[in-house]
Amino acid sequence: MPLRKKEITRLFYSIGEVAEMFEVNTSLIRFWEKEFEIIQPKKNKKGNRLFTPKDVDHFQIIFRLVKHQGYTLEGAKKALKEQKTELANQNNLLNKLKSIKGELKQIQNEL
Repeated sequence: MPLRKKEITRLFYSIGEVAEMFEVNTSLIRFWEKEFEIIQPKKNKKGNRLFTPKDVDHFQIIFRLVKHQGYTLEGAKKALKEQKTELANQNNLLNKLKSIKGELKQIQNEL
């Protein structure tokens, strides 16, 4: 998965930062925001979208379903409605495994 996830320590991310995390255009982020109701960014007075870490997690689930598992948008919407908890747990597990993998590679490089 091309997500280059930084440690989530910020309260909000701009649309550009989210697009960079997933290596996609900002237009895809805006499109998915309209298509999937679980993504609800805040907007500041200028109208700029501010995505929470929870929104980023939702994008990660949608990205995996659509780009890696080959779901259509309608299929991804249906899967999110039916299996939201299970998909969130899988997403958390994948993130933890990637973190462990990174730590193991770092240890390997130090040896």
